[in-house]
Amino acid sequence: MYDVIIIGGGPGGVAAGVYSVRKQMKTLFLTENFQSQSAVSASIENWIGTVTIPGFEFSQSLEKHLRAQEGIEIITGVKATKVVEQDNHYIVTVSDGKQYETKTIIIATGGRHRHLDIPGEEKFIGKGVVFCSTCDAPFFRNKNVAVVGGGNAGLEAVEDLLPYASHITLMIRSEILKGDPITQKKVLASEKVSVLYNAVPQLILGETNVTGVVYTDKVTSEEKTLEVNGVFVEIGMVPNTEFVKGLIELNERGEIILDHRTKATSRAGIFATGDATDAPYKQNNISAGDGVVAALSAYDYIRKGN
Repeated sequence: MYDVIIIGGGPGGVAAGVYSVRKQMKTLFLTENFQSQSAVSASIENWIGTVTIPGFEFSQSLEKHLRAQEGIEIITGVKATKVVEQDNHYIVTVSDGKQYETKTIIIATGGRHRHLDIPGEEKFIGKGVVFCSTCDAPFFRNKNVAVVGGGNAGLEAVEDLLPYASHITLMIRSEILKGDPITQKKVLASEKVSVLYNAVPQLILGETNVTGVVYTDKVTSEEKTLEVNGVFVEIGMVPNTEFVKGLIELNERGEIILDHRTKATSRAGIFATGDATDAPYKQNNISAGDGVVAALSAYDYIRKGN
């Protein structure tokens, strides 16, 4: 019987792991790998205390820090597939069929960006194809970029890029923008911004880095090419919460609904952090801080005899 099982190898899970061990809790850490979303970033410049670090090195440093903790048990190469409650504790089943019992759980499974699923997208991730404008907008100073997505995520990406990019083309599949009207007004007021309506991306061009996007005009069926140095894909995220559906309360997007003071979920003894939750800002620093809160809350839960 573990005091806490932590599921997920990103900054939120690792932070929770470090603090759980410091509180002398018997801790099991389960993760498929330590390659969080940031692993594909060419450089991370907003991780507080580190001026710049490549995404892959960032993931390695998290793993190294966790493994330096005495007493933690770490199992990699597995995914949580199911969680059930039994006699005031929980049983976690993982992808290799094994089961583990625990008093509390911290979910830090993150989310996955929706992809365009077109040729060139995977090839140029980190080489012009971007999924986090807050993280990577500064790398596109004085460059032409495209933002794909007409909802709030797309509009906010344009906002993030306004101080840096020389020109931003917002590509949307429909005839209207769907995001917040106030943000629309601000974005469209800039001379740097143009909008391509009825534009369906088909191919991302480039050799070593992105040089353009081929798209189809839905109205004319004509195929056109837009020359850009970067493509920001902002068509939403999918939280990795399928394994707790029906056990804890999720919102309409599949995100875990939290008590943001304690990071508690709707089920006693289960806490969560990061992109799998309804936290409004999906950032490494925030996920790590919330992971610390989740660990301390799990400790208090056990200490009070729940």
